[in-house]
Amino acid sequence: MNQAMVDVLPPGRVSAVSVVHELLPAPWGSSAKSTAIDKRPVTRPVEIGPLGLAGDTQVDRKHHGGQGKAVYAYADEDADWWGAELGRPIAPGLFGENLRLAGIDVTGAEIGERWAIGPQVVVEVTMPRTPCRTFAERMQEKGWVRRFTRVNRPGAYLKVLQSGQVRAGDEVRVTFRPGHGVTVGDFLPGADAATMRRLIDAFAALGLELDPDIRHIAEKAIRRG
Repeated sequence: MNQAMVDVLPPGRVSAVSVVHELLPAPWGSSAKSTAIDKRPVTRPVEIGPLGLAGDTQVDRKHHGGQGKAVYAYADEDADWWGAELGRPIAPGLFGENLRLAGIDVTGAEIGERWAIGPQVVVEVTMPRTPCRTFAERMQEKGWVRRFTRVNRPGAYLKVLQSGQVRAGDEVRVTFRPGHGVTVGDFLPGADAATMRRLIDAFAALGLELDPDIRHIAEKAIRRG
């Protein structure tokens, strides 16, 4: 997609901003002692920086944090789908997301796509969320990890390129799309070698830096052939 096409995409909006409500004990066998998955929405403006939202916590930065996973975004439309599927509302923050977005195709976002949020913040889509034991324990749904993976509505992790404040109601605009066509939804349940090679080559051609975690996944898929 060229820049002219990006410029005419209708904007979305932030429907909720959520930060950690309280730390909960991590599931048995976890490498961390606690989890910050219990997110709840707030109405005040929240500062977003390189390691996420002020008032939030990244307990296990090896698996669920760091700059490449500073913010987790989930789409209202996907949450509504899950609500109908599970027969219960998926409130903002239930999936551990920081941002609930309306009108933005999160699963269809290209890796490396950039969004402007409100008047200050710029983020980059780095990778999909991979479901884990902590997520399964929170949801209390049979076979949740496999089910979430199969449905392939993973939400996206974001890297913060420009810090600032965000709040519910802020406009979200796609400002850049790399054009390689490899999306968040291309990774679950499995990435194929040709698609991953296209992703790596596209980032190299554009002079962009692919997040190390997603590069590892891509290179592993290429080795598998």
